[in-house]
Amino acid sequence: MNELLLLLTDLEIFGTDFFDKKDFFELLVKAVFNFFIIAYIVRYLYYPATKNKDYLFTYLLISITVFFLCFLLENVKLQLGFALGLFAIFGIIRYRTDPIPIKEMTYLFIVIGVSVINALANKKISHSELLFTNFIIIAVTYGLEKIWLLQHETRKTITYEKIELIKPSKKEELMADLKERTGLNITRIEVRRIDFLRDTAQIRIFFFEDEKA
Repeated sequence: MNELLLLLTDLEIFGTDFFDKKDFFELLVKAVFNFFIIAYIVRYLYYPATKNKDYLFTYLLISITVFFLCFLLENVKLQLGFALGLFAIFGIIRYRTDPIPIKEMTYLFIVIGVSVINALANKKISHSELLFTNFIIIAVTYGLEKIWLLQHETRKTITYEKIELIKPSKKEELMADLKERTGLNITRIEVRRIDFLRDTAQIRIFFFEDEKA
C-alpha cells in the first residue's frame, strides 16, 4: 500500500502531480466536515421549520459545488476572463429561476457562506476557530427556529378549482373558502399558476401548524 502511494505521489501528468497525499487528505477531511454541517442545517433546522422538500436537493448540491470550487481554486490565480465567466454563470442561475422566498434565500446564503468558510480556512485559522464559527452559525439558526420563533409558518401548494375567486377583488372570499375547506387558519396566499384550459389554479397557502381555523 505504501509503495502504491509513493508511486502515485511521484507520478506526474502534463507537469501536474497525480496525487498529493497532504492536500488530498486535507480536502477529504474538510469536505466531510462541511457536508455534515450543511446536512444538519438543511435536514434538521430548515426542513422541520418549513416542511419544504423543494430546496433540500438544491442546498446540498450548491454547498458541495461551492465548497469544491473555493477549495480547488484557492491557490489559482484567476484571470479576468475566468472571473467574468463565473459571474455570468451565477447571473444566469439568478435570472433563470423563480424568485426565492426570503427564508429560503437566507438559508441559501448560510449554505454558501458556511461552505466558503470551511473551504478557504487555512493555517492562519485554527481548528478551534473553525469549529467555533460553525457552532455559532448552527446555534444561532437553531435558536431562531426552535426557541425564539415558536410558531413556524408552514406552506402547502394546492390545486384550486374555483378559478373565479382568484381575482384580486375577491381575495377575502377566496381566503374564507380556503379556510373553511382546509380547516386551517391561513395567514396569506400566493397564486402560483393559472390553467384556464382546466379552470384550475395552483395556490400556495401559508399557515401556522399549531393553529386551527
